[in-house]
Amino acid sequence: MPPFAQALHLAALVRRLGRQVARLLPLLIAAFATGFMGQAAHAGPPVHEESFRRIGGIEQWVTVHGEDREQPLLLFLHGGPGNPLSPFAKAMYGAWSRDFVLVQWDQRGAGQTFARRPEQEAEALSIERMAQDGLELAAQLKQEFGGRPLILIASSWGSALGVHMVQRQPELFAAYLGTAQLVSGRANLLASYQQTVARVEAAGDSATAAALRALGPPPHRDPRAFGVLRRAIRKLEAQACTPAPRHWWQPEAPYQEARTQAALEAGEDYSFLQFVGLAGDGMLSTLDLHRLGRVYRLPLHFIQGEQDLLTTPDVTEAWVNTLSAPEKTLTRVPRAGHDPNPELLQAQWQRLLLIKAGPKR
Repeated sequence: MPPFAQALHLAALVRRLGRQVARLLPLLIAAFATGFMGQAAHAGPPVHEESFRRIGGIEQWVTVHGEDREQPLLLFLHGGPGNPLSPFAKAMYGAWSRDFVLVQWDQRGAGQTFARRPEQEAEALSIERMAQDGLELAAQLKQEFGGRPLILIASSWGSALGVHMVQRQPELFAAYLGTAQLVSGRANLLASYQQTVARVEAAGDSATAAALRALGPPPHRDPRAFGVLRRAIRKLEAQACTPAPRHWWQPEAPYQEARTQAALEAGEDYSFLQFVGLAGDGMLSTLDLHRLGRVYRLPLHFIQGEQDLLTTPDVTEAWVNTLSAPEKTLTRVPRAGHDPNPELLQAQWQRLLLIKAGPKR
């Protein structure tokens, strides 16, 4: 074949190969992404369960929702400790159910769990008992879902509970993701009080500053003191943070009944008093994650609002810097405070996708 004809033949061959590669490229990318993300080649069946489970010797309310039960599990630990997320979960996190199986748990003393057994008011809560409850639930989920990766996602009070859980049994979890991380009752309250006083004085809010100065620095012996501080924090954070959409805090229909709402409020009151104590002697007074040690045997990730005046970023960062873990990150989020808002949820979501794409446990 003459050289010119050879060149034409080669060019045609290259064009054909190029078209074949172009057709195959999307399939190759999809196959790579599937392997990288650890997802099944086909979607599994959905899962939608809402029921009481026997945990820690009592019935506790758990909801499980996912469009594909083969996806990794997210176990949420709510704050408060009496503020369950289950009434608001679909509005806030519903879109996540395409990529994860979402598990909401009303902890002992909160929400539907408290409503099931209101006589619990005569009993004391402890972080040790509640951490054991959480580990029991995690073990149930691992068994029921065939050992699928389980990520623990926690906020505020739930973050203290979560760290106790992953320190005790890290093998149950693929990773820990803490938001508004609570570290130490003493350190967090002191930093919160000092920074809030400084902020209200700088803003010229003399009335709020006077109310806080009247409390004096912590520890406080009056449980109402925490409420005074919390109201001041919410006022400041509202001025500096992107607000959460109103529909986030509209409870789903099953939780709107008057009886259910009354039980939710009663559980919140009970858990709050257990948390702060009648004389500043509740669970918060002895909480100190430093006592659990520095070494953790799973990836640790933290999302912290820059404007958080309750679990302040400096206290979180100082503690995180002391920790040893296979992987450790701390993300500080502008225009976010202590409570959930779009910026915090977006930061959580981005981190969750990176966790999902990483090595599997």
